[in-house]
Amino acid sequence: MRRIVILGGGTAGWMAAACLARTLGTGERSITVVESEEIGTVGVGEATIPLIETFHQILGISAIDVLRNCEATFKLGIEFVDWRRRGDRYLHPFGPVGTDLNGVGFLQHWLRHRAQGGDSDYLDYNLESRAAMAGRFGMTQLRQPGEHQLHFAYHFDAALYAAMLRRYSERLGVVRVEGMVQDVRRDGESGDVTALALRDGSEVAGDFFLDCSGFRGLLIEQTLGAGYDDWSEWLPCNRAVAVQSGRLAQLSPFTRSTALDAGWQWRIPLQHRTGNGYVFCDAFVSEDEATATLLSRLDTPATIEPRMLRFVTGRRRKTWDHNVVALGLAGGFLEPLESTSIYMVQSALAKLIALFPRGDRVNRVAADRFNAMMATEWARVRDFIIAHYKITERDDTPFWKHCRNMTIPDTLAERLALFEEEGLFIEQPHDLFKEGSWASVLIGQGMTPRRFHPVANAAPPEALETQLARMRSAVAARLATLPEHGEYIDQCMGKAAA
Repeated sequence: MRRIVILGGGTAGWMAAACLARTLGTGERSITVVESEEIGTVGVGEATIPLIETFHQILGISAIDVLRNCEATFKLGIEFVDWRRRGDRYLHPFGPVGTDLNGVGFLQHWLRHRAQGGDSDYLDYNLESRAAMAGRFGMTQLRQPGEHQLHFAYHFDAALYAAMLRRYSERLGVVRVEGMVQDVRRDGESGDVTALALRDGSEVAGDFFLDCSGFRGLLIEQTLGAGYDDWSEWLPCNRAVAVQSGRLAQLSPFTRSTALDAGWQWRIPLQHRTGNGYVFCDAFVSEDEATATLLSRLDTPATIEPRMLRFVTGRRRKTWDHNVVALGLAGGFLEPLESTSIYMVQSALAKLIALFPRGDRVNRVAADRFNAMMATEWARVRDFIIAHYKITERDDTPFWKHCRNMTIPDTLAERLALFEEEGLFIEQPHDLFKEGSWASVLIGQGMTPRRFHPVANAAPPEALETQLARMRSAVAARLATLPEHGEYIDQCMGKAAA
């Protein structure tokens, strides 16, 4: 497995090239990226989650690198507007909510606090939430034991991010080949892919291939026929119209998701522009109507023509088939409601590196294990996104009536039942979203547990209230030390004195 070929550039392709070059090296193996300028990239995945910092640490890329190369801003969470009902809003923040007490999760103590007449909000105990709403951000020096840095991610220009990773990869010896694939060569005995035949008559041979060709899945689907699980019955949105607009006057450190009549609108603030889109179901609104709605709701003037994306939510039944692993849109698609697209590429790469073939052929047991882990992770993220649609008070449009009344996977039904009764959260393997995330979203959507678990009764009521008050005070004190988000970005960009 000395010749690795990556079909497709874009974010997924260049993430793969950079990561493999850094971890596997290019001394005894070659890494080639085959891409064509004729094929555009989707390029709307401009919001991320904090685990991207793990990816950057592996590569040795700093936050300053991302800001200066990708017109990036910082992100502390996602604001959901009109999802529970019109006029309502809440935040799904990064970072921990509160602190476990006496070996019991914070949520149970907060539920007890509320049952005893307390009126504090669940997110009063989360620094990222309060910083996001105050428009503050900073990685300032910690002054007290127990203080923590903000858990953050980025909003960035996806095309600039891919270009940064391309430069990084080429410095490590990755070779880029410009060309359109005309045919795919396969071994007559094993069925493995052996080479990509390009339109100009040349061939790029390889031992192991990564399919980053987007929705079409040229290798994983069109060549190998891995199959696709369609999840439209639970996630009916199948279109997205995207458009760029001018820069916002105030750069908010969060993504905004606003529920509309037949889906939802995203707003992603970058340094030089704003990313906008309307994710919708064409059974409830036409493409023309959706485009007009999006354009009428922009906070700044559009700078390009809108672009329509058509998709089917779901995943490949096999993400690793023969000697091909699918990444990005070639591996599956979940709408960007929780900014998970780039993370799923990162997660697949981490698993691939751990299981990468050491000999001259694919270890089928390793491939099966990879597929099982990815299938579980896709399903866990899927359930979290479905919960946003299912748990709502909205029934004011046919779309929202459909979502409220639809059946849901048994795995999600079990989670919701445990949470609604006693606020229980049982962490499972490959859970990307932990208790704080589920609680923030479910409580924000209107599902507050009926009671708290008796294990939270250990401390006397007065002691509990004292501890909770200390937590709130610690959040407020740390918040006061943070600069305004836009000012901090200017400092990082060298536009103002530090």
